[in-house]
Amino acid sequence: MVKIYTKVGDHGQTKQVTGKMVPKYDLQIEALGAIDELDSWVGYVISILSPKAQSLAPKLKTIQRNLYELQADITVKRHHNISTSDTKQLETEIDDIMAKLPVIKAFILPGGNPSGAALQYARALARKAERLVVELNDKKQPLNGDILEYLNRLSDYLFALARYANLLEGYDEEKSKL
Repeated sequence: MVKIYTKVGDHGQTKQVTGKMVPKYDLQIEALGAIDELDSWVGYVISILSPKAQSLAPKLKTIQRNLYELQADITVKRHHNISTSDTKQLETEIDDIMAKLPVIKAFILPGGNPSGAALQYARALARKAERLVVELNDKKQPLNGDILEYLNRLSDYLFALARYANLLEGYDEEKSKL
């Protein structure tokens, strides 16, 4: 059996892949944690997809795998698996999804059926992860631009998926008063 604890206590420190000990609030650790939070939430979304929205599961599992690659791209030197082609794939899928949806002429309230609402929350988590990764890039660790572009497009993709999940369920999106 592999133990997942060391029994030494971490005293507020964590070990990076390089072996260097850093505070748990280190910017790289915060960025990786935000990506992990998003990845975990996407797993939750998959678990609650309605029967009508099950077709989204393979797309979301691909996102989960890409998020693992993205974390490796941030932590491991010379690991650059997220590329422009991953972002282009998101853009193609966004265009395909948006072509199926009614045009929105006002802001819509995040929500809808459980799948759609959970995907809206995933979108917000993607934006949070993007902000932290951008801060990491700007202040501490220059990153490959493909990482930043992918995270930016990912939130757009999750927004499109949220709207599509709501459409599949027959939910009429609620417009904001603005």
